[in-house]
Amino acid sequence: MDTFAQTFGTLLRHWRRQRRCSQLELGGQAGVSARHLSWLETGRAQPSRAMVLRLAERLDVPLRERNGWLSAAGFAPLFAEHRLDDPLHPAARAAVQRLLDAHEPSPALAVDRGWNLVACNRLVPLLLTRAAPELREPPVNVLRLSLHPRGLAPSIENLPVWRNYVLARLRRQAAATGDGTLLALHDELQTLPPPVGEPAWPADGAVDDGTRAAADVAVPLALRTPDGPLRFITAMTVFGAPRDVTLSELAVETLLPADAATAEALRRLLAALPNP
Repeated sequence: MDTFAQTFGTLLRHWRRQRRCSQLELGGQAGVSARHLSWLETGRAQPSRAMVLRLAERLDVPLRERNGWLSAAGFAPLFAEHRLDDPLHPAARAAVQRLLDAHEPSPALAVDRGWNLVACNRLVPLLLTRAAPELREPPVNVLRLSLHPRGLAPSIENLPVWRNYVLARLRRQAAATGDGTLLALHDELQTLPPPVGEPAWPADGAVDDGTRAAADVAVPLALRTPDGPLRFITAMTVFGAPRDVTLSELAVETLLPADAATAEALRRLLAALPNP
């Protein structure tokens, strides 16, 4: 949604409906009458800066969109936005890299709101070696790379299950943020052809060598690699209480070993890498 082309009332109504919240419910949460909310949405009343921020907080509006709310209401944006490689942002960049490195030997990567790779630890490039070079050119979109037939898709044992999981997660994220770019990415990935002749996992997710337990609690990512089969459960980490748009949209995804064989293989891979 193009926030800067909208009035504050239009934005408020859009996000209230996006969160499936009535004027009465939102008014109770924000300490304002439903009538006043109605006036704000129709433009009969103008919000104070504090009111804009309070309503955005109650509706869990992302920081980027909160800046759009402030601008639409006639106020200056509050939340700064810096690239992680900005010379003014070295502490944030270093903190992200330390977090990624601390997850070794598990592969870990940081992605922005559009699932573009921002940073990673030393294990991640080892998983991408068989992807086509053009898919590894920055900016690397990790979801496109994972589902593309010239990316990781031919190496994913449970590709149908994993594809459904990725698309469902992307749909939820697009709905939560109102980001048309994410919806476009979802539509693009949905049209990617699956590799021909690749076996799928059983519909119930059953697998051998002890991975069934992992499949019972989360959708695993199962990869065929030159170092043998690797099976992961993914975990997402976000930064608490961010005040910067970039940090608020950053997520760290860690590929945790789903079985003992994968854990041992990752330890061997890490030991073979040159010292940093």
